Amino acid sequence: MESPGLDTSTAGGGFTCCATVPTPKEYFEVLIEEPVTTCLSPSVYDIICKVGFEVKELCAINSVVSQSGEVYWKTVTECLRYAESDQDLDYWGSVRLLGPVCEAVHLHFLSLTKGQFETRYAPSLQWTGFSELFPEIFDSLKSLQSPAISLSLMKLTSCLERALGDVFLLIGKECPFLLRDLLASEELAQVFGQSVVDVLKVFIGSPRGLNLRNILWHGFASPREVPPKYCSMMMLLTVGLGQLLKSFLQQTTFTLTHRSLITLRNLEELIVFPDVPYEVLSVLEEIMKKSSFILKVMLPYWEAVLVRFRSHRFADCAILLLTQLETGLRKVFATVNKCPKRLLTAESTAFYTTFDDMLAKHLNDGEINQLPLFLGEPAMDFLWDFLNHQEGPRIRDHLSHGEINLPEFPKEVTNQLLGFSVVLLLRFVDEELSAVYKEKASIKSLISLAEGYSSHCHPISQLKKQVLSCEEKIRIWPLLPLPEENTWEAGRLEGDAEASACNSLITQILEELYRHAPEHCVCGNSQYSAPENIRLLSPVLYLMLLLIALELANIHVVLGKDTSEYQHYLRFLKSILQYTENLVVYTSQDKNKWNEAVSLTHTALLKIWTFSESKQMLIHLAKNPQVK
Repeated sequence: MESPGLDTSTAGGGFTCCATVPTPKEYFEVLIEEPVTTCLSPSVYDIICKVGFEVKELCAINSVVSQSGEVYWKTVTECLRYAESDQDLDYWGSVRLLGPVCEAVHLHFLSLTKGQFETRYAPSLQWTGFSELFPEIFDSLKSLQSPAISLSLMKLTSCLERALGDVFLLIGKECPFLLRDLLASEELAQVFGQSVVDVLKVFIGSPRGLNLRNILWHGFASPREVPPKYCSMMMLLTVGLGQLLKSFLQQTTFTLTHRSLITLRNLEELIVFPDVPYEVLSVLEEIMKKSSFILKVMLPYWEAVLVRFRSHRFADCAILLLTQLETGLRKVFATVNKCPKRLLTAESTAFYTTFDDMLAKHLNDGEINQLPLFLGEPAMDFLWDFLNHQEGPRIRDHLSHGEINLPEFPKEVTNQLLGFSVVLLLRFVDEELSAVYKEKASIKSLISLAEGYSSHCHPISQLKKQVLSCEEKIRIWPLLPLPEENTWEAGRLEGDAEASACNSLITQILEELYRHAPEHCVCGNSQYSAPENIRLLSPVLYLMLLLIALELANIHVVLGKDTSEYQHYLRFLKSILQYTENLVVYTSQDKNKWNEAVSLTHTALLKIWTFSESKQMLIHLAKNPQVK
C-alpha cells in the first residue's frame, strides 16, 4: 500500500507523551496484565500451525524428487484443490494435502550432508542470482533454531520475489511491485505453468493461504509458529522453478538477465547514532527481557538480533529489528487507539495493520491516530525517514523485495536501527530501572541524539535543501565568466521599458516580503555590478526563493483552507513553477531569447503582486488567520 503523507505539525516535541494518551508507566502496567501469546488471528493460526498436519499418511520422498535432484512437479500439483464453483483455489484443502509432502521434503533435507545438498541442488538454484543464500538456509534448517529458520524464510521469499520479477521481464515489460500481482500475471504462468504458480500462491501469494512472506516480514509470526517444513518446501520449490525455467529458456532461446541491485546512497545526513558500543549492547540485552514493548513470544528474535550483530551479519540484524519494531509498534498502536484486534493478522477480507497504517495521521475511520502523538515528532521523523519517505533509504521495502545485496548491507544503517530501538525500549521499562540505565554515559548520548532528531527526507526538508542550494548558485553568478562577445551582443537587453517595469515590481514585492521575514534574514542584493543577462534574473530568482522560503516557514501555522482556496493557492504555485520552466527554455545557450524572458518575467511578477495584494499567501494567513 502506498504510504500516506504525514503532517508533522500534529506530533509532539521530543520523546514526550501527549496528555490524551497513556504514559509509558501506564502502558507498561497494561501489558503486564494482558500478555499476548500470538499475533495470528484464529483462522490464520489454524492454517499455518494445524491444517498442514491433519493428514497423517506418509509421503515417499522418491515420489517428490529424484536421486539426482529433479523435482516431480506432478506429485506437488496433484495436491492442489479447487472450488468447483469458480475454479478458484481451495487454499485450506491444498495446504492439508501438501502437508505430508512438505514433511517428506523436510526430513529429506535433514538427512543430507551439506556437500550432498550442494552437489544435488546448487545448480538448480543459480537462476535466483542469490545462490550463496541457500547453503545458509540449509545450515539453519539443520540447526533447528526457530528464529534462524524464520529469518531464512524471510530472505528466501524476498530473493525469490526478485528472481520471479526477472523471469517476468523475459516476456512482460513492467514488473508488478507486489508479489501477489506478480503471481497473478499471465507471464509467469506462461513460463512455469498455471498449476505451478498456483502452488506458489498457496505458500506465499495470498492471505487465504499460508502467506508465509507477509506474516513474517510484518512481524506477526513468532519463531515457533512457522513450521520448519515450510522453509524446506520453499527451498525445494525454488529448485523446481529453476529446472522449469532452464527448460523454457532452452526452448525459446531467451536469456535471463538479473536487474541490478540497489545501493543505499546519501546516508550521511541520516547517520545520527554512532557505532553501537559494548555497553549499549549489554543494556539492550538486559532491557529486552524487561521492556513491555517486546512481546515475550517474540523475545527469541531479539536475542537473535544481538547474535547476528556481534557476528557482523548486519543485514540479518536489520531484518529482524525491522520486523520486531513493527510488532512492538503495532502493540502500542492498538493500545493507544483502543483497537486491540488490530494487533492480530487480519482475515483474508481485510488488510493487515502495517507500518503504513501506524505512521499515518488518521485511522481508517477518519479519527486521529494517537501513535504519532504518543511517540513524539523525533521518533516519527526517524521512522518516516528510514521506512517511508521516497527520498529516504526505505530499507524495509528494499530488503523485503530482494533489492539489496545482503553481504554489503551497511553497518551504519543497522547502528541507527539498534540505537533507535534501545531508546524506544527504555520508554517501556519500569521508571526506576529506566533511571538507572539512563545514568550510563552511552545511553544518555543515545537519548540526546534521539530527542534531537529531525527529518532529512520529508519533502519540506528536501525543499529547504534545494532553496539553499539555489541561493548559493545565484550568489556566485557575478563570478562566472561572460559568454563570447558575439553571443553576448545577440542577447543584449532591448526591452528597457519592460525591464524597468520588472525592477519596479521586484522592489514592491520585496518590500512586502521583507515585512514577513525574520530580522536576521539576509537577502540578495540586486544592485551589484553584473551583466544585464543577470542583473534582472538574479533579483527575480532571489525573490522567488525568498517567497518559497517564507511560505515554507509558515506552512504549519496556517489554519486550514477550504477546497476553493486551496485550489486557488495551488494554481498560483503552479504558475510560478511554469514561469521557471519557461525561463529555463528562453535563457538556454542555444536560444537566448532575452526579450521573451523579460516579458515572461513581467507577467509572472504581476501575478505574484496581484496574489500578494489579495492576502492569500501563507505569510499573510499566518499573521492574520481570520483572513479568508
